[in-house]
Amino acid sequence: MLSRRRMIAASALGALAFGGVMPRALAQATEKLVRMIVGFPAGGGTDVTARVLAEALHGTYASTIIVENKAGASARLAVEYVKNAPPDGSVMLFTPDFPMTLYPHSFKSLSYDPLKDFIPVAPLTSQPYVLVVGNSAGITTVAELIALAKAKPGQLRFGSAGVGAGNYVGVKKFNLAARIEAVHVPPGPGDGITDVIASTVAGRTDYLIAPIPLALADIRSGNLRPLGVTTMKRSALLPEVPTIAESGVAGFDYPIWYGVWVPAGTPAGVVDKLAKDIARVLAAPDLRDQLAKHGADPMSMTQPEFAHFVLSERESAARIIKAAGIKPQ
Repeated sequence: MLSRRRMIAASALGALAFGGVMPRALAQATEKLVRMIVGFPAGGGTDVTARVLAEALHGTYASTIIVENKAGASARLAVEYVKNAPPDGSVMLFTPDFPMTLYPHSFKSLSYDPLKDFIPVAPLTSQPYVLVVGNSAGITTVAELIALAKAKPGQLRFGSAGVGAGNYVGVKKFNLAARIEAVHVPPGPGDGITDVIASTVAGRTDYLIAPIPLALADIRSGNLRPLGVTTMKRSALLPEVPTIAESGVAGFDYPIWYGVWVPAGTPAGVVDKLAKDIARVLAAPDLRDQLAKHGADPMSMTQPEFAHFVLSERESAARIIKAAGIKPQ
């Protein structure tokens, strides 16, 4: 246990780092329980990455960080929850990009405004989706899928987690780039992405774009055939699978990326500390190796750079949605 003299010295050093006075909210955030809110069920790719980060941040940003899963409404429940959380650094949102970049253009009304209700803190990782078909479809390459779709315009069926979801917009972007038409088969009530993947395995849909970690078991078992990954770089999880760009759809690039946000009004000192602590742990080789096992590439940006990046991604999403003719729901 620290002596009183050492505790006072440590407090003084911390105060000096913030101009002589440590913000009360920052002191509270580093001393008490901090919750990381995830909008998807436990065990999925988002949840796994969040838990890796939370474990790495123990003892730096806060003495205790726990991950809470608040699944529902394609992550919107989690976003709404964090919007209404105390703006003191004790609650953060860990989410893929689409609730903060795609949803404002995909839904006529949202209960939150990503620009007004949140502060972007830091990016975490980026990784590709994978374009897959059911093994019974007899399609083995991206070129074959495109040729079949052109031979049967508007007859192939694609699945997704719902209009506006990241993989829905990804397929629409692919269809646009490949100049093909297909029919969207929406998920059933209560269906998650694993149910959507199962529909392609069963042949109820012909193809979809899925997060690699969630499709990997069916790919390895032979139930799904991977045709191409959606980024310009191949995935370490599927090194033998070409990129869609390599497969003839020039320039196609559509990653999924993850980041951390806090409620608007969170003190600048708290935001700065969290951003720097995340950057520091992401730079550690052991953490990078751990994330690589899940096919994730760590991203590196300062907090202002990330805020600018989020705005740019939101504008890019608007262009994709308009070009693909996606109507807000």
